[in-house]
Amino acid sequence: VQLVESGGGLVQPGGSLRLSCAASGSIFRIEAMGWYRQAPGKQRELVADITSGGNTNYADSVKGRFTISRDNAKSTVFLQMNSLKPEDTAVYYCKVNFEVPLNVDYWGQGTQVTVSS
Repeated sequence: VQLVESGGGLVQPGGSLRLSCAASGSIFRIEAMGWYRQAPGKQRELVADITSGGNTNYADSVKGRFTISRDNAKSTVFLQMNSLKPEDTAVYYCKVNFEVPLNVDYWGQGTQVTVSS
């Protein structure tokens, strides 16, 4: 299984970025897909996730600013990030769970998002 992330970079406060994560290498259906982030000196935390049925869940800190979506045909999950703040600076990781094996987490390599003027 391979997860390839893209879309990170440097943006000014108030700006936007869109992250993508494409999964490949499994014949099984993708169940949950999500984005996590880890800032220096902090634990990795959930940003948002989305089920196979389209139900979404967001961290309180990003509600109203970030939107998670998925393209099942392309096995891809997206994170649209608007109104970015310096505290959003972190390495962002995507996580995928397949129908089989259900309880195994697959992680992307991470993409750096830096919000700074």
